[in-house]
Amino acid sequence: MTRFLFIVSLILCASSVSAQQQPGHDACARDVTRFCRAVMNNGDGAVLACLKQNRTRLSKACDKVLTDHGQ
Repeated sequence: MTRFLFIVSLILCASSVSAQQQPGHDACARDVTRFCRAVMNNGDGAVLACLKQNRTRLSKACDKVLTDHGQ
């Protein structure tokens, strides 16, 4: 789970870690686990691609995080 949170943080933000990023991690954590578990060990790009591929199935919160980060 720690690796997962690290991967999501890399995907969602190119800048340094801040307290404001935590809600984004929480917003997509369940979606990554549900839809992208098979690619979690394939790198950040694979997880992001998986989230985009499942865009219509994502929670509203995760979809908003991706949109807010230009994805």
